[in-house]
Amino acid sequence: MASKIRKWTCLTFCFLTVLTSISASRQTVPVNKEFSTFHLENSEWTFNHLAVDVKNGNVYLGAVNRIYKLSSDLKVQVTHQTGPDDDNPKCYPPRIVQPCNEPLTLTNNINKMLLIDYKENRLLACGSLYQGICKLLRLDDLFKLGDGSVFGVIVSYNYSDDKLFIATAVDGKPEYFPTISSRKLTRNSEADGMFAYVFHDEFVASMIKIPSDTFTIIPDFDIYYIYGFSSGNFVYFMTLQPEMTSPPGSTTKEQVYTSKLVRLCKDDTAFNSYVEVPIGCVKNGVEYRLLQAAYLSKAGAILAKSLKINPEDDILYTIFSKGQKRRTKTPEESALCIFILKEINEKIKDRLQSCYKGEGTLDLAWLKVKDIPCSSALLTIDDNFCGLDMNAPLGVSEMSKGIPVFTEETDRMTSVIAYVYKNHSLAFIGTSSGKLKKVGWVINIDIPCFVWRSESERNGSMFRM
Repeated sequence: MASKIRKWTCLTFCFLTVLTSISASRQTVPVNKEFSTFHLENSEWTFNHLAVDVKNGNVYLGAVNRIYKLSSDLKVQVTHQTGPDDDNPKCYPPRIVQPCNEPLTLTNNINKMLLIDYKENRLLACGSLYQGICKLLRLDDLFKLGDGSVFGVIVSYNYSDDKLFIATAVDGKPEYFPTISSRKLTRNSEADGMFAYVFHDEFVASMIKIPSDTFTIIPDFDIYYIYGFSSGNFVYFMTLQPEMTSPPGSTTKEQVYTSKLVRLCKDDTAFNSYVEVPIGCVKNGVEYRLLQAAYLSKAGAILAKSLKINPEDDILYTIFSKGQKRRTKTPEESALCIFILKEINEKIKDRLQSCYKGEGTLDLAWLKVKDIPCSSALLTIDDNFCGLDMNAPLGVSEMSKGIPVFTEETDRMTSVIAYVYKNHSLAFIGTSSGKLKKVGWVINIDIPCFVWRSESERNGSMFRM
């Protein structure tokens, strides 16, 4: 199916960046438009995360040492201070081990995660201090409700406590905390069980830790979480991971970075459903494998018709940089690619079925260190299979290839957001130079493409149209 989808006929993505009035249909694009702005009080601080309340348009902004609540026209309503504070990277999180005998220095708190919990009217904010401690803040006034312990996905239930799936790089300290876990989000923010593991006994817990043996193979191993979301019965995380590979024709191994999608069942308390799938895209023989950003949206009627899927099917928009060599200072060459989520799930199901037939190994080198054969079992694996205490966690070896949409050679794309407007799928892309680009989907190359006026980023400010 996937190969048929990629045989383009009258289907294309169009992209234009314009600084003046321009349109294939002779319509004009206004170049002088008023923007609402917000400036940080300290020019050395940066914005890190943003969340918009869909109910009222209020904007919550995670920055260095501050959480801001802004009105829809970017007027400051409340400011909550999160730092600086005395800390040392070698210290355990304060609620686990006290005191810390390392020398403490005044350290900025950089916001790492910002999530709105609509059901309980609160904001979950996690920072860089104390190994990534989180706070619960009341949406109305940012009053502190509780602490927790940095990329997260909230799973809500009607008649029971919610869950928080939280994932974080461990920075060489796997004994301190898991790289991924599920925690309780109790209705009462002061309850003793807040942020406790969903399940924990002597042998099993709702978490996965990076084994210390992994660091003997890759000393600087970590899992870098780029994006997270839920869809159907699953929670997903988009990651970037180092691994050792041998170049073609060579026996010497070198370290590269591989982008992977991680999937877990929402109701899996033992994490037996953990599966990893390598992802990337290729255009004209050039590989784009370094994930920079991602965003989940619906297909919309026009794109769905082109891809022969349903308008409500999930589409994963992704930004990749070229190659696999460097996680930081990545090449300027980048690509916007899309994935049909149900195709990735189909690939995962195929892999589960083959493993439960006893074919191959678990193929998860960082977690298992050595190859462990798959075990055979007679059972039916459907679309919602959540694993057993065998053949888990599991890796998929074959890369899932996205559809390359647009490439940029000189101004690296770094962020993406997408939505459906009047049946059209639109993506907005941020670049390393502070430009904003708009990409639209059209069904015939003779139809005028969408156009967009690029905007330079304003230092220390944000703007809204």
